[in-house]
Amino acid sequence: MTIKNFIKIYEESFRNNWELPALTDYVSGKTDTYGELAEEIARTHLFFQYIGLQPGDKIALCGRDSVNWVKIYMATVTYGAVIVPILSDFNPVDVAHIVNHSEAKLFFVAPSIWEHILPETLLNVEGVLNTDKYEVFMEREKDIFAKAARLIKRRFRRRYPDGFTAEDIHYTDRGNSELAEINYTSGTTGFSKGVMLTGENLAGNVCFGMESGLHYRQSRALAFLPLAHAYGCAFDMLTPLAVGSHITLLGKIPSPRVLLKALADVKPNLVICVPLILEKIYKNQILPMISKGAVRWTLAVPLLDRVVYTKIRNKLVEAFGGEFEEVIVGGAPLNREVEEFLHKIKFPFTVGYGMTECGPLISYTPWREFKVGSSGRTLPTMESMVMSDDPENIPGEICVRGTNVMRGYYKNPEATELVLSDKGWLKTGDVGTRSADGTLFIRGRSKTMLLSASGQNIYPEEIEAKLNNMPYVAESLVVMRDGKLVALVYPDYEQADKAGIAGANLGPQMEEVLAELNRLVAPYERISRIQLMPTEFEKTPKRSIKRFLYS
Repeated sequence: MTIKNFIKIYEESFRNNWELPALTDYVSGKTDTYGELAEEIARTHLFFQYIGLQPGDKIALCGRDSVNWVKIYMATVTYGAVIVPILSDFNPVDVAHIVNHSEAKLFFVAPSIWEHILPETLLNVEGVLNTDKYEVFMEREKDIFAKAARLIKRRFRRRYPDGFTAEDIHYTDRGNSELAEINYTSGTTGFSKGVMLTGENLAGNVCFGMESGLHYRQSRALAFLPLAHAYGCAFDMLTPLAVGSHITLLGKIPSPRVLLKALADVKPNLVICVPLILEKIYKNQILPMISKGAVRWTLAVPLLDRVVYTKIRNKLVEAFGGEFEEVIVGGAPLNREVEEFLHKIKFPFTVGYGMTECGPLISYTPWREFKVGSSGRTLPTMESMVMSDDPENIPGEICVRGTNVMRGYYKNPEATELVLSDKGWLKTGDVGTRSADGTLFIRGRSKTMLLSASGQNIYPEEIEAKLNNMPYVAESLVVMRDGKLVALVYPDYEQADKAGIAGANLGPQMEEVLAELNRLVAPYERISRIQLMPTEFEKTPKRSIKRFLYS
């Protein structure tokens, strides 16, 4: 696979797709063409030039996904500056810390976030601007930024007196080896690190998406995952913009009701999602239906079960818009029971594997070739190995190297040395096995693996996956307490209310859940007790539980 220059990909795409729709705000319905996007980028480049911004300077960006968010990101990378996307769900103290740590000279921030940040906590930034328009919130040297914002229209007309055309698109000549992005992780270990991604790392992901046909010219995409996260950024924004797709930005919290309506309206040709969406649909809609007496009896009869499964599949396909090639699940492990059911009904889905440190993709297989329980084949531009004497059968830590692997953690050589070897191998922190063709099967995180009294390896995620499908369980964590396994459970109060059970009276139901769970797991994985949690588990912006708070 040929890796193109990251910046030139967009110079070529914006010229070739000038008249096509590029970005639509789902709420307002307003659409910008590729030509209008390129013109706004050119206007922003003039602003950068006027304030003296240099290629390689850092620009921080924090706000909810929007058309303007995309424009700022693309203007930054095509100028040759380094983008520092910050998840809007980070608390204000963390946002300020990231802006300072990244040494950002410019900070674009949404008004709703800026009002919670103390300006004096920003130590090095030269100017703070509104993500929604050229409004200056703060600047070190009086009037430089404000004047640049006031004069931008006049300067643009002077630079392009005959109007801005496709032939006017010329972006910086910056090699793929140069730093393009610093993405601060929001992992479950409580420590945020700045992942340094080069043009090569980002282009590796984008070029794979282009050659795989994940998106294509005039295809439709619905972006509802956070674009500040590597997964959504690479495959809901960077890859679609590289080929001339039409991206609709949801711009609101993707609750099941909101999301299903948007999917029906947009009818995307590819759906990029996280496991939580499919798991909620399965638990709240499919599981109750197939558990009913008549349906359960039908599923036990050969041939009749196919009729039921086909109806369920068709309804699910229609719910996702009905015109997609496949649903790619990533960002976290998919519940095994859900995965096996979706495979049984022949729903077109596949599970990929990646991490921010690879910008993010490591492995992927098209849905027709996907193996249940796997996370896809290692990409052609990547290598993988399992630190085990028998990688196909005995789990070990997964290590990868290749085009997508980060340069390291920004200003953190100690953390970089812990995960990156001098031969380029990245320790993922995930434990699993690997088949001969490079297909990866992930068991869990090395840091969460528990050891039983008899020396057996216990992967709590596998137990939690079974537990989370049981009645009255919303979410769970399995931890070791005094040498015994304990399940921390936040109950599904909505389900309990529907069944007429008060929250305080869930004890008998949890005893039944415990008994059923212990029938499904290995003897050394049996849970000693269930402890009910009064509130939801605290989570990262990616909705992963912060396990370190409960261990």
